[in-house]
Amino acid sequence: MGKSTALRVSLFVLFYLAWVLVVSAKPSFLDMSGWERTDFSRATVVLDDIVEGGPGKDGIQSIDQPKFETIGSAETWLDDREPVVVFTSGGKSKAYPLQILIYHEIVNDQLGEHKISVTYCPLCNAAMVFSRWHKGELLDFGTTGKVYTSNLVMYDRQSESWWLQFTGESIVGAYAGDSLQLLPSQIVSFKQFKDAYPLGKVLSNKTGFNKKYGINPYVNYDSRLIPIVWFYRKPFDNRLAAMERVLGVNDNNDTVIFPFSYLNTRPLVQTRVGDLDLLIISKLGMASSVDDRKISQSKDVLAAVAFSRTVQGRLLDFELKGNVIKDKQTHSTWNLFGQAVSGELKGIQLKQVDRGVYFSFVWLNFYPDSIIFGHR
Repeated sequence: MGKSTALRVSLFVLFYLAWVLVVSAKPSFLDMSGWERTDFSRATVVLDDIVEGGPGKDGIQSIDQPKFETIGSAETWLDDREPVVVFTSGGKSKAYPLQILIYHEIVNDQLGEHKISVTYCPLCNAAMVFSRWHKGELLDFGTTGKVYTSNLVMYDRQSESWWLQFTGESIVGAYAGDSLQLLPSQIVSFKQFKDAYPLGKVLSNKTGFNKKYGINPYVNYDSRLIPIVWFYRKPFDNRLAAMERVLGVNDNNDTVIFPFSYLNTRPLVQTRVGDLDLLIISKLGMASSVDDRKISQSKDVLAAVAFSRTVQGRLLDFELKGNVIKDKQTHSTWNLFGQAVSGELKGIQLKQVDRGVYFSFVWLNFYPDSIIFGHR
C-alpha cells in the first residue's frame, strides 16, 4: 500500500470513528420556538431525530410569486447543460432551474389545473413536485430550517404541520400521517427540455432575492464518501456508495433502484418490477448541481426516467438505433420524456412510474429492503 493510499485510508477511518461518536450521541437541539401553531403532540417520528439545518423558519426563502420567461430569454443566463426540474400539464411545460431551487428549495406555483409545489433538497438530490391540494384545502409551503435524515422538512402555512420532502408525508402537526400527492416530473438538462418543449417557460432568475444563481454552495458534495454527518446520523447501507445516484421505482410491495453505475452504459433498460413492465431511458449531457462551484462547469451526470411499456393495452419493445429510440411494433420514435414524436403513435405519452433520482443513502434509509438492479 502506497503512502498516499495509506493516508487516505487512515483519514477515512478517523472520519468514520468521529461519525460513529456523533451517531451514538444523538443530542437533541430541536428549537420549537416560533412554532406555537404546530401540534407537537401529533408526530410520526421521534422529535429528537429532527435536527437544526442552520437557517431558521423561512431562513431559506420559498418563491411564492414566481415569474417565468421564454426559452430564448433564459438562454442568456442558463447554460445548456444545467439541470432543470420539468413539470408538464395540459400540454404546457415549465422548467425550474436547480441553480435557483438550490437557494430556495420550494416554489409554490400553478400550471393548468394543478396547484403545485416544486421542491428540491440538495442534501439528498431529491426533486419532487407535489399537489398543493390536500383534503380540500389549498396549501402553500415554506422551509422549517430543519432536517430529518438529511432531508428537507417543509411546513404548510395553513396548519404549520411539518412535511418530509422525500416522502411527502406529514411527520408533525395536525396533518401528521397524511401524505401529499406526488406528481410526475423529471430532472433533465436545459437543452433536453428546450428540444422537447420549444414553447416551454422557464422560471426567471429575477426572483426579487439577491442570490448568486449559478454558483453552487455545496461544492464537491456528490464526491463525498458520506453525506454531512450532522444531518444524517444513521448507519449506511454498504451495498452502494452513499452518494451514488439511483433511480427509484415502487410497485406495491416491490421496490427497485437502478444505480447510475449500471445505467451509465445502458441508455435503454427493459425489465419487470412487480406488475410493471418498465422502460428506463437515460441520457448524458446534464451537469451535476452539487459538484463544481459553477454549476455549468460541473461533471456530467445522467438524466434518467422510468416508464410503463404498456400503451393502449399493448406491450411495446424498444430499441436504440443510433441515438434514436424506436418501438419494434410500430417503429414510432420516442424521446427522453416518453413521448412518441413521430410514427403511428405520434402524440402518445408513456406513463411515468419512477419516484425520481436520489443519492442512494437516502433511498435505502427509507426503503431498506430495496432490490438493487444489477447488484450481486
